[in-house]
Amino acid sequence: MVVNKRHYTLLLSAIVLIGFIATSLIGYFVAKDSLTERLQQEMLPLTSDNIYSEIQRDLLQPLLISSLMANDVFVFDWVNDGEKDASKMTSYLAQIQKKYNTITAFFVSESSGNYYHPSGVLKRVSSKNPDDHWYFDAKNSAGPYVINIDRDTADKRRLSIFVNYRIEDKSGRFIGVIGVGLSLQTVAELIENYQKRYGREIYFVNRQGEVMLQSSHYRSELHLQDKAGLDKAFLKVLTSPSASFSFKTSSGNTLYLNSRLVPEFDWYLIVEQVNDPSSERIETAFLINLAVAVVISMIVLALAHFAVRGYHDKLEMMATQDKLTGVTSRQVFEFYFKQAVARNKRRDESVSLVLLDIDLFKQINDSYGHQAGDLVLTRVANLIKSHIREEDVVCRWGGEEFLLLLSGCNIQHARDITELIRSAVASMQFHFNNEIVHITVSAGVAEMHTDELLGQVVERADHHLYAAKRAGRNCIRPEVDEEE
Repeated sequence: MVVNKRHYTLLLSAIVLIGFIATSLIGYFVAKDSLTERLQQEMLPLTSDNIYSEIQRDLLQPLLISSLMANDVFVFDWVNDGEKDASKMTSYLAQIQKKYNTITAFFVSESSGNYYHPSGVLKRVSSKNPDDHWYFDAKNSAGPYVINIDRDTADKRRLSIFVNYRIEDKSGRFIGVIGVGLSLQTVAELIENYQKRYGREIYFVNRQGEVMLQSSHYRSELHLQDKAGLDKAFLKVLTSPSASFSFKTSSGNTLYLNSRLVPEFDWYLIVEQVNDPSSERIETAFLINLAVAVVISMIVLALAHFAVRGYHDKLEMMATQDKLTGVTSRQVFEFYFKQAVARNKRRDESVSLVLLDIDLFKQINDSYGHQAGDLVLTRVANLIKSHIREEDVVCRWGGEEFLLLLSGCNIQHARDITELIRSAVASMQFHFNNEIVHITVSAGVAEMHTDELLGQVVERADHHLYAAKRAGRNCIRPEVDEEE
């Protein structure tokens, strides 16, 4: 019997070892054959996508700051008062600049044409001055804001990112443009980080092909227009939103290039990689895989002992978490709610619930399939988790509904958090069937009253959610000044 068990053990170990070796060999040959295609079709575009996503993330805060400025009652009152005391506006802009650590803050009045800056009134804008074209672009824009890169009016040597937010009164009358300026240093550091991490050439060019931003390792001889063999592809790069191709250099190497238009800057992001199949690294990885296969085959049977215990833990996790999104399941939410109520009762703090629903979710499933709908649910769940604290709880309450438990939050604080989530969701992009799809969410917010049951709070939040739906979706109810 012992001999048979030993034979079975050796046989099982041999099967595992052979399986790992076969898998390693297949992976080795497939990697060598597909590296070139992956480099051009996946790896370079992925680097480009990551950089673009981080640029968009870095722009979220200045957009929010500019939006708050554009809706600030002080600005409306000061303009309506005739802009009598310029020091009030310059002081306000200086406070914004200091509070949010921007390189500048500004306001241009449509009535007077004055350009207000923390240091004072710098000038009067004019449609005849080419340096002021940004103001009239923002004025005539169909959207609420325009992002551009330009020389700072206060310091012509400094190239900065500006968020130009339109201001309109309740009647729709255009009042002016307000916003903040950011340094390009953040984007430059992003380029440095990715270039060091992946060893790829990364830089930005304008529509004339001039290099506008690059890393410290950028080589001037690799200028886009100076590369032998790229002259025919040059127009393709600068006339399409994105392109991926390769060409032979004068040294005989193959250069892979991916370009992507960054509409916020009106620049092209260029990512390049010299053809290097990394055969040595692949072979090293193959040998490492073989060594790992031997080790794993030796310990795989020992792991079987813990399989049952792990299976039990997995069952427990499945009972407490939503399988698709990984957030808390509805079955255990009441337990977390009671815990939070008891804890906040001792601290004499508020507890708020937010019922959040993805707008027109059925259209996503109907138009792009349930797999697309699952992706939307997962990404929205992850975004919500990134905007709440560790002690807060997010639960998948229904098909496309999420219920947030915010401890120590009154109605105003809960509404602020929900607004950040709503705004972030509205900025997300999904790519389905070669289409860029945006989604929005609506939410109802309710603060728990004394001795109120979970069902009662949820019912009030649900009532506010339907009010948000009736108000046109992509909004939150109640407003901050509405009392429960």
